[in-house]
Amino acid sequence: MDIKEIQSLIKFVAKSGASEVKLETDDLKITIRTGSLNSGQETTFVQQIPVAQPSMVQQAPAQAEAATSAPAAEKAAPAEDDTSKYITIKSPIIGTFYRKPSPDKPSFVEVGSTIAEGDVLCVIEAMKLFNDIESEVSGKIVKILVDDSSPVEFDQPLFLVDPS
Repeated sequence: MDIKEIQSLIKFVAKSGASEVKLETDDLKITIRTGSLNSGQETTFVQQIPVAQPSMVQQAPAQAEAATSAPAAEKAAPAEDDTSKYITIKSPIIGTFYRKPSPDKPSFVEVGSTIAEGDVLCVIEAMKLFNDIESEVSGKIVKILVDDSSPVEFDQPLFLVDPS
């Protein structure tokens, strides 16, 4: 965050009427307090947090990986062609992915299961509501891409289905 962004943030908070705003990122911590009972002044505290040394170590492998990216890309291309014949079933919502209707029941589907349109594949919990995720295609489950009880994002791939 540069000084202009900090200044615009201060102006925004002052106009909003909020009395205090705290913002923390990996390398920056900002607390903005506006208006007090005794005065109409703004008080801003900016504290720079030192970046840990291991991040420098992480950059070195990234540079080495960039040097070897051409052979890696050649290896990745056949894998993409391998999965291109499959249909990917993606998450329609954000939430927690569950393969079973309850902990004591069996999974809805396993790798190798044959599915039809409308079959329930999993449940995604969002805000204490359990949503059945139904198949829109018929075929055979080739791969389950998410672990049970894992958080999932919108449009995240969940299953690979072979439609043949």
